[in-house]
Amino acid sequence: MSIAKLSAAELRLTVDPATLDFADTSELLDQALPWIGQERAEQAARFGLRMQQPDYHLFVLGEVGSGRSSLLLEMMKQEALLRPVPPDLCYLHNFEVPEHPLALRLPAGEGRLLRQLMAEFAKTLQSEIPKRLMDADVRAGCERLEGAYKAEESAAYVELSAFAEARNFGLMREQGREQGRMVFTQRDEAGEPLTAAKAMTLTPAQRSACDAAEEELRKQIGRFLELTRAKELVMLEQLAALRRQLLKPMLDHALQQIRNRLRKQIKDAVKLGSYLDRALQEVLASLELFQQGEEPDEGRAAALAELLARLRVNLVVDHHGSSGAPVISDDNPVFRSLFGSIEYEAERDLLVTDFSRIRAGSLLKAHGGFLMLHLRDLLTDEAVWEKLRRFLRSGRLQIEEAGMALAPIGAVSLQPEPVDVDVKLVLIASVEDFYLVQEGDPDFARRFRCKVDFAESFAATPEARRATAIFVAHSCRKLGLPHFSAPAVAALIEQTHREAEDQARQSAIFAHSAGLLMEAAAVARARDAALVASEDVQAALAARQHRHDYPEQRLQESITDGERLLAVAGTRVGQVNGLTVVDLGDYQFGFPVRVTASTHAGEEGLLNIEREVEMSGPIHDKGVLILHSHLAGLFAHITPLALNAAVVFEQEYNGVEGDSASCAEFYALLSALAGLPLRQGIAVTGALNQHGEMLPVGGINEKIEGYFRSCELLGLDGQQGVLIPHRNRRHLMLAPRLVDAVAAGRFHIYTAELASEGMELLSGQAFGTLGPHGYAPDSVLGRAQKTLQDYRHACEPPARAAGRALRPFGRRHGEPRQRG
Repeated sequence: MSIAKLSAAELRLTVDPATLDFADTSELLDQALPWIGQERAEQAARFGLRMQQPDYHLFVLGEVGSGRSSLLLEMMKQEALLRPVPPDLCYLHNFEVPEHPLALRLPAGEGRLLRQLMAEFAKTLQSEIPKRLMDADVRAGCERLEGAYKAEESAAYVELSAFAEARNFGLMREQGREQGRMVFTQRDEAGEPLTAAKAMTLTPAQRSACDAAEEELRKQIGRFLELTRAKELVMLEQLAALRRQLLKPMLDHALQQIRNRLRKQIKDAVKLGSYLDRALQEVLASLELFQQGEEPDEGRAAALAELLARLRVNLVVDHHGSSGAPVISDDNPVFRSLFGSIEYEAERDLLVTDFSRIRAGSLLKAHGGFLMLHLRDLLTDEAVWEKLRRFLRSGRLQIEEAGMALAPIGAVSLQPEPVDVDVKLVLIASVEDFYLVQEGDPDFARRFRCKVDFAESFAATPEARRATAIFVAHSCRKLGLPHFSAPAVAALIEQTHREAEDQARQSAIFAHSAGLLMEAAAVARARDAALVASEDVQAALAARQHRHDYPEQRLQESITDGERLLAVAGTRVGQVNGLTVVDLGDYQFGFPVRVTASTHAGEEGLLNIEREVEMSGPIHDKGVLILHSHLAGLFAHITPLALNAAVVFEQEYNGVEGDSASCAEFYALLSALAGLPLRQGIAVTGALNQHGEMLPVGGINEKIEGYFRSCELLGLDGQQGVLIPHRNRRHLMLAPRLVDAVAAGRFHIYTAELASEGMELLSGQAFGTLGPHGYAPDSVLGRAQKTLQDYRHACEPPARAAGRALRPFGRRHGEPRQRG
């Protein structure tokens, strides 16, 4: 195949609005929004979400803006409606071991009901127990027990007093006898208190007898106090037992009402029953706290408040009024928000907490449903990653407060009961991060058996275009924008082809389309239009380019100012215009660069100057090595080559990557070897393989448009154009202005399959075919062959070169090749 010149119709795909079969997008609002071009991903996602087996979490791969998150989230909501509502989760006080709160699962809505019932139960205790303690039957029983105790105590005191009188002591109880304090005084024989003066008159024997009597009295008082204290304890226990006996029926009735209200069959029914029984025991053991004294008792009030606090229910997950399973997207999966937390409060020099300060995280809230996470968020926090790995391995979640071991002050430890969590994880990731996890943590990756791979582009079909129009319709309604006319939608579709760099495929990065949609709607509103027209889309594209193209403008100005050397007319030896793409992240543009080559005799071979100064990437270096291999293959009949050659991108200071300039480098090198000038008006892009075939390259539209702008600035003469690989024809989606220039004959687009065809276009000479005597002298390769022969002779010793001078170049058929 020879050089082909493309017509204007081949440079851009044009979508006929009439083929879209609607006037404007408001007609499409009743149609469901499909997964545009993502049929494979849709099938995989639905399969993974419905798979009930363990370790079938989803790994969703795709580029940012492909709809991977929004589409999965919408499908998760649809699938969640088909699942039952999961149970509520409560944490209760553990009366046996307070440091280990109890976890309780209840049917949806029952958690809120239990919390309400226990709150009402606590209010009942506060209001009814004091009243019941004041009832006549309770008071009569208590008075009977207290009277019997006082009688026994009085009898014992009478005996103690008689014991003291017999030993000449007077005995008296002080105020506050509840503390067991008694006062006794020694008397003389007349019954008068023994004063210090009288005590001095006693004989040693009398003093000794008094001391012995005092010691006996003290012991008797001690036995009295022990006896009365024991009887008092018995009396108090009897009082408590009496109160429990009289109040237990009322409390049993209240708790039975709670059991009756929670009449649904639940998995944790035994645990709930045990908890209520233990709560009853706790209340019955603390009835004295409910007694109302004549004066306020702060200590008793605090103890009562603490008791009632233990009866609260900490409802950490509430599904009251829910339909279907939960769907949660955690965009900030820090340790606390993902796994739950325990709140602490500082009291004096200690951090304290209890079961009521336990908080659920996303994993607990998503139990029975779906949880979406982004892999990049998890990879940035090692603690989150490790705990998630442990959770995936066991399926059980232990709530803990991260970092409490490093707290600056002491903390009351709390270890809530672990709970089983059944959740389907949907992990959003890039392809690079996916394979990073596959390699670095295979145990984690194997838990995600379902891969959902979002495509970057899809085949352009009538159905796909219809789906794109439906996307525009739904976006307009969602964002409150004016609807788009059919020509405007056609312009949007054409832009998706441009982003995909393919006339047969559309870009699947609909975030870009959504951005253009909003910008075009803003242009339409500025002119008070009811519908967005195609002109608005084109104006939005032009405005977007104008906002971003300042770096491109400055580079183009450097050409017109003469700072950067670029010839777009005439011919030069060893020089050709190559095409590059500058990628700024949010904007990329094409820019021409001069590629030059020089050759001379030597033994070093081809020198890549960019590589030597470490300004080229590995792909570019690979392209130069392929070029060298192809060049050596063309002249294998005269190997070894005695050549020193250098190829360089002129005035390039930021580095070079990619192999799309290898054809341009090849042409510059051949031009230098053959001494043939090349047309400077035709810029070249294309990769080269070892067989001399031109391979397609990326950024083809930006490259062509960048060179076209340079030619416009320097002056179009009707001879300029670009040479691109034939296999890049389907990738052309050039700007309408450039297409118009081609149609008018002011610019040209050439394609070639072989690098040799491009060389013929640039040089105007036949490339050359290897024959029995080498290449034809008047061909490109023949001229290069002659130069290489001269280089070889120049590198040989003088005597050998003289001998070789007597022989013509080449060899007879069958003659062995002589190697130098």
